[in-house]
Amino acid sequence: MEDVLDLYAEPYQRAKPVVCFDEKSFQRLDEVRPPIVMKKGHPKRQDYEYKRQGTSNLFMFFQPLAGLRHVEVTERRTKVDFADCMKALVDDFFPWAEQIRVVLDNLNTHTAASLYERFPAEEARRLAKKIEFHYTPKHGSWLNMAEIEIGVLANQCLDRRIPDMETLKVEVAAWENDRNNHKATVKWRFSTAAARIKLARLYPLQ
Repeated sequence: MEDVLDLYAEPYQRAKPVVCFDEKSFQRLDEVRPPIVMKKGHPKRQDYEYKRQGTSNLFMFFQPLAGLRHVEVTERRTKVDFADCMKALVDDFFPWAEQIRVVLDNLNTHTAASLYERFPAEEARRLAKKIEFHYTPKHGSWLNMAEIEIGVLANQCLDRRIPDMETLKVEVAAWENDRNNHKATVKWRFSTAAARIKLARLYPLQ
C-alpha cells in the first residue's frame, strides 16, 4: 500500500510517468423495440426489454498528474490483450520515457510473464525493462486511481444501452477526448502518513 501511496506523492516526471491501469467488462445491449424520442414535455421512453449482444472489455490507462487517459476497447482481457496494452504504453504513448511506473491490481494476467507469452523473448525483455509494476494490495484496488476514472466513465458514458463494438468505441472515444481536453483528473489526498493512522489495524504489531 505504502509503495503506491509514496508513488502518488512524487512530483510529475516526464521521463518517468506514473500510469494507473485497470479494466472493466461491459455488457452490450440492444433495443427490442425502438425507443420513443424525447419531445417537448415528454422524456425519452424506452422499453424495459432488451437484447444481449455479448460483452466487451475496456482497458483504462490514466495518467493523473497530466490529466490524460486512454480507453482501449477489446473483445477480451487475456494475457495477450494485456501484453498488447503494455507494448502500446511503451511504444505509442510514452516512447520517450526512461521508465513507466504502472499502478495495477494483482490479476493473474498483470505480470511480465504475459509479455513473454505474447512476444519473442528479446522483445518481451525490451518492454519489461521499460515498465515498473506497482501493485495495489489484495482487497485494496480502491488505491488505483484508474478505478475511480472507470467509475466516471461508467456514470457519464456507459449508463445506456450500447449494442455493438463500433458504437462503443465511438462513444468511449468522445468521452475520452472531452475529459482530456479539460485535463480532468483525480485530486488524490490519501497519503502514507494518513494510512498509518486510519488503517493502523492493517499494520503488524510492534
